[in-house]
Amino acid sequence: MKFVDDVAGAAAARHSGGTAVTAAIDEIVFSEAVRVGDLVHAHAQVNWTGQTSMEVGVRVVAERWDSAEDEPVPVATAYLVFVGVDVGGLSRTVRPVLPETPEDERRYREAEIRRAHRLARRRAIQAHREG
Repeated sequence: MKFVDDVAGAAAARHSGGTAVTAAIDEIVFSEAVRVGDLVHAHAQVNWTGQTSMEVGVRVVAERWDSAEDEPVPVATAYLVFVGVDVGGLSRTVRPVLPETPEDERRYREAEIRRAHRLARRRAIQAHREG
């Protein structure tokens, strides 16, 4: 999980042009086991941005150590939320992500759905605590 956070953090920092901190790990789904000796690779992409926050999607694949001729196996996907911060640790504006392809547009819209679910869940929990 640290590997996923590190890869996502690098993508968030590059996109935002500065420090970005993990605000939430929205979801990690492990679809296959990683075996000892496998070579693990991850690809991260900023899917969505708000004023100060951004969602980063991560795909993790493994090259099986015992079958070098096979294609890499997808082993996990994750969605993390980062906030751009300044040197004082305060949130700062991040540049918007602009979907360029139909795939980028799909990721952007799905990120908006995940954000709406996170916010609705937060409101429901807060209402339950107050009620």
